[in-house]
Amino acid sequence: MLAVALVLLTCTGFLLWPRDEAAPEVGARELTLELPAGPGDAARVSIDATLYTPERTPAPSVLLAHGFGGSKDDLVEQAQSLAERGFVVLSYSARGFGASTGRIGLNSPDHEVNDARELVTWLAGRPQVLSDGPDDPVVGVAGASYGGALALLLAGTDDRVDAIAPMITYNDLNRALLPNAAGKPQSGAVTPAAGPESGTGVFKQAWAASLFSSGFRANPAGSDDRESEQDSPQQDGAPAAAPDQGPLTCGRFNSAVCQAYTELATTGRPSNQTVELLASLSPSSVTTSIQAPTLLIQGRQDTLFGFEEADATARQITEAGGEVRMIWYDGGHDGDSPGPDLLDEVGDWFDFHLADRGADPGTGFEYALPNTGPNDDAPIQTVSVDAYPGLAGAEGTTRENHRLVGQATPVLRPPGGEPASISSLPGVGLGGVPGGNEFATDLPGQVARFTSEPLTESVLITGSPKVSLKISAVPGQPRDGSTVLFAKFYDLSGGDDRRLPGGGVAPIRLGDLPADGSPAEVVVTLPGIVHTLDAGDRIEIAVTTTDQAYRSPQQPAVQLVELGGDEHISLPTVPGTPTQVTAQATPLFGALTVVVLGLAVAAVGAFRRKQTADFEPALADAPFATDGLGKSYGSSETAVVSDLSVRVEPGQVVGLLGPNGAGKTTTLRMLLGLIAPTTGSVRVFGHLIRPGAPVLSRVGSFVEGAGFLPHLSGLENLRSYWATTGRTPESARLDEALAIAGLGASIHRRVDSYSQGMRQRLALAQAMLGLPDLLVLDEPANGLDPPQIHQLRKVLADYAATGRTVLVSSHLLSEVEQTCDHLIVLHRGRLVASGPVTDIVAGDGQFVFAVDDPELASQALYSLPGVDEITKQERSVTARLVDAPVSTAVAVLVNAGVAVGNVGPRGRLEDAFLQLVGGENTP
Repeated sequence: MLAVALVLLTCTGFLLWPRDEAAPEVGARELTLELPAGPGDAARVSIDATLYTPERTPAPSVLLAHGFGGSKDDLVEQAQSLAERGFVVLSYSARGFGASTGRIGLNSPDHEVNDARELVTWLAGRPQVLSDGPDDPVVGVAGASYGGALALLLAGTDDRVDAIAPMITYNDLNRALLPNAAGKPQSGAVTPAAGPESGTGVFKQAWAASLFSSGFRANPAGSDDRESEQDSPQQDGAPAAAPDQGPLTCGRFNSAVCQAYTELATTGRPSNQTVELLASLSPSSVTTSIQAPTLLIQGRQDTLFGFEEADATARQITEAGGEVRMIWYDGGHDGDSPGPDLLDEVGDWFDFHLADRGADPGTGFEYALPNTGPNDDAPIQTVSVDAYPGLAGAEGTTRENHRLVGQATPVLRPPGGEPASISSLPGVGLGGVPGGNEFATDLPGQVARFTSEPLTESVLITGSPKVSLKISAVPGQPRDGSTVLFAKFYDLSGGDDRRLPGGGVAPIRLGDLPADGSPAEVVVTLPGIVHTLDAGDRIEIAVTTTDQAYRSPQQPAVQLVELGGDEHISLPTVPGTPTQVTAQATPLFGALTVVVLGLAVAAVGAFRRKQTADFEPALADAPFATDGLGKSYGSSETAVVSDLSVRVEPGQVVGLLGPNGAGKTTTLRMLLGLIAPTTGSVRVFGHLIRPGAPVLSRVGSFVEGAGFLPHLSGLENLRSYWATTGRTPESARLDEALAIAGLGASIHRRVDSYSQGMRQRLALAQAMLGLPDLLVLDEPANGLDPPQIHQLRKVLADYAATGRTVLVSSHLLSEVEQTCDHLIVLHRGRLVASGPVTDIVAGDGQFVFAVDDPELASQALYSLPGVDEITKQERSVTARLVDAPVSTAVAVLVNAGVAVGNVGPRGRLEDAFLQLVGGENTP
């Protein structure tokens, strides 16, 4: 069996929390808590726990549970992080794991769930823990997978729980381990990933074997230095807990779980007793009683617990009046565990619901787009929606239909179910390959295929597709109720490129088919995915008789498979707003910058009163002004920006110059409200800049590269960005922005097909949407060819001629010289020059006059006070203007009868720049 080869991987404990080695230490106390015996326990159970206490107490508390096969050691970093936020945290190893005694009951209400209730009671007796009343601590519960189910089960049976954050977990163990994708939607649900209401399905043998194998580890002895908590909940005089003994074939599991697994592994079919046991261990048994605010986080790469599990939990809690926020992230049991950004979401959830601090996280829906980039470190982009579709009065999921074609095909199930098709490898995560599992294999003779025509437009699938199939028996087949098939959703993106998004497969179990060969028509709900189909891609539905991850019937059989009556596949879509770019080690710029500005505009009402008080009327006409502006980080003695005081006027094209490290980017960030100054102030049109300042609606920016949603076209990206600002589509001046971009028909292509120059032009158009009064551009000429740079130069000059202002940071000195009329030059965080380009370039005051008569011109200039060092060339005169303005010199020449062609400073910007920065010539 394939899963056996993965036992070592699983036994190490999947779902480990990410570790940040730089996290500061938090005081921790190691404990051994003795809990009362449950039904069938030989003795009390010893629970190995750690109590993390924040600096200030009493404080709200969090109970932290681990994933299956793990222990409290996997939770150290998350526990420390929550303690640093100000929570008392109790992390522990569940019975049968780590150094805790007792047998594994798979979150049995009488065992693991009761253990957790006892731990809540123990927290209620701690003086460090904030209380809602006698025996009622302020407490939240968090955990992933096994620990996530514990959080749900505890919240559904103990009303003392105030908030929960279950991650990548299950709702119904019968559905999760014995799925059946054939049937009607659950209770008419219109949520994106609602599964069907069907009977017992096909045993998920590979995952189940891996999980069961991880329960065979011996229980290690507790450390001698652990402190036994004397006032832990226990019966006086009760004997100390001792490791239970049991059949070797059961490992650490209790007899009920052991018997159920043995039955499923040998027969593939559950008895009524096993169905009832799995139902009693499932959160679905208590979700209608959960009133604690619930943050559900589910993974896109998860063949163990798919989106349908979180979908069902969200519906059940919401229908009972509970509050739910949903996040689908780019990970899962086949991918990454929830990372620091998601754990911060958990901390924010508890901050608001337990500690009454921070912003309300709300009850919206957020999903991550798949990483289709060439490397795994590419930013993960997310989309947000105000509400999870189909919940609490929200509109149901939008669906679009695509016609499939294909012939009725007989498919063979070989004796013993081998060889078998491959969809995914549990725990290894081939289903989590970016863009889909390209290693999926269907065997000849075992598969029927149905395909669509190439798509004319791209589609972002968010949820579970549905397809109708007809299945009929070939005469002479055994009638043993073993009609089992597997449906898969493939993306055919060209040639033989076949991708299985998420690695998921939809098992179908039907009863005996009609003996006369008439078909049974069923609606099949395919696994929930987040996946982009590009224009030109085709959809393929493959129906196979076997799958390596599931237990197929052993008897050979043949069925006839064809499309259902409507011959369509229904694809769910959930339109939303780009919310953030999550990168592993990059600043919050690019697309996030755009979104921050959009959200700032949307927050006008909340901040208007504060911003009005911070208005300076004398600077109302100044697009950008700073006064003593400074920025330092940490304990550094060297300021990144220091004592910067400048003022920019309307109609100017201003160049921001300086060597690397001069403070240019930091200045732009403070201007855009992305970071706060350490000293001084920055104002835009007289308004003090803070995060969310309404005046930022008058600013367009393109800073350090724009982050676009790769699956959307250029035009769709522009429209999506403008939608985040809350302004009307008409106010975007979209046609004018598109004319500036000059992308032609390419504006309708997906952005991930754009060259760097095309992305640069699209970013410039995005910054100019709405024709803002202040345009801030960082390296706008990067990736542009010379004709495009020439066009950009003219666009900026024309833009400023309308009375608007442009601030350009660039390292192309010749372009700055030709594009800008004013300069701000920084060096080591300080201002070294500010003013018109001609004044700065002139330096020592030398100007060149192109004239028709150099001799007459030199005589005329000698007559003007304040002019010296005059030299003649063949067609020009150079003079040093000490106290005489250039305009006066030109007037003297004209009055003397000299024809003046042009006038300019003698030096170049490069020379002036090198002189100002002492030779550090990299802006």
